[in-house]
Amino acid sequence: MITYETFLQNLDLIEQNIENACKRSGRQRSSVTLLPITKTHPVEIIKYVVQSGLESIGENRVQEAVEKKLLLGSSSSLKWELVGHLQSNKVLLAIETFDRIQTIDNEKLLRKLHTAATIKNKNIPILIQVNAGKDPAKFGVELENVDKLLELALTLKNIQVDGLMTIPPLSADIAVAERTFDTLRNTRDRLIEQFKVPLPHLSMGMSNDYVQAIEAGSTIIRIGKRLLTSI
Repeated sequence: MITYETFLQNLDLIEQNIENACKRSGRQRSSVTLLPITKTHPVEIIKYVVQSGLESIGENRVQEAVEKKLLLGSSSSLKWELVGHLQSNKVLLAIETFDRIQTIDNEKLLRKLHTAATIKNKNIPILIQVNAGKDPAKFGVELENVDKLLELALTLKNIQVDGLMTIPPLSADIAVAERTFDTLRNTRDRLIEQFKVPLPHLSMGMSNDYVQAIEAGSTIIRIGKRLLTSI
């Protein structure tokens, strides 16, 4: 595990890159949220996140997040976001564990989530995960089905749609990620116009492409390796 000093050095470099990308894009730094992805890392890393002043983390697995939250205790005001695929048998536990779920990509899962949220009397924020890069290896609703899924989500009173999320295809060519990000932004803009609803968040960009994601309009960048390991 890295030291807190190394964590802060990594954070400082990432912050500089975010600032520069925002300046090039004519955006305010406050328009981008850095979401540390703490999957597979020990709970001590999450304590670094809290100590540094960051306000939220992302986890990929529901059970891992449950165990870490127990270790942290109830005193932490940290916000927890699910950024990994949500299995239908974990929906109720996810509702109890996370403050937002970024990976809703089909009608069956959406309905189960709403049922669980209703049982818990909770309004659960979500992002709709879109397969904007048309990658058969990635989760996400296909572009041609996004409208239908959003239309359903907007009818469910315990669901709050905050925006869209995507993961680009794995490629050494950064242009592949850039095209994916542009596609997601254009899709979001079209949906806002069509449905007359705010969709403020675009969760796109990870350790190797977050700068390009910010320049394409990302509001949430999901950073693991660049922040939490020695590079």
